[in-house]
Amino acid sequence: MVDVSAKAGTAREAVARGVLRMTPATLKVIREGNAPKGDVLGVARTAGILATKRTSDLIPLCHPLRITGVDVSFSENERRGELTVEARVRTVDKTGVEMEALTAVSVAALTVYDMIKAVEKGVTIERIELVEKVGGKSGAWKRQPSGRALERPGARESK
Repeated sequence: MVDVSAKAGTAREAVARGVLRMTPATLKVIREGNAPKGDVLGVARTAGILATKRTSDLIPLCHPLRITGVDVSFSENERRGELTVEARVRTVDKTGVEMEALTAVSVAALTVYDMIKAVEKGVTIERIELVEKVGGKSGAWKRQPSGRALERPGARESK
């Protein structure tokens, strides 16, 4: 585990995203609240938030952090049969919350799958990725729309 005892606590934020692919009919079941196990998005949101707070129990070398805020949201593209999960996690601490945001998305997506597998077993979970992070020594980082990483301003490219 990295020793962060000499570092100062600073405001940090990370956003992660993941996509579930399913048939438009399954997406409609979720939207209308007709899944056999109940309110899919409400339960998945709660699961994502709880997972955020347990990240250091799941990822062996991850520091336990004082989480100051978690937002888990969903958006859909009915035509493509996609449900997007996004998590925004905030802290004022000595290390970042990237792992917490990624864990929130992962567990929320797995919860959606669990709650709709009786409707459609072929749902896939794809593209779980860090979208952006702010704060800390390395500064800001944001993923380009193409999916490639965009380094913080002034960062050197490796050759």
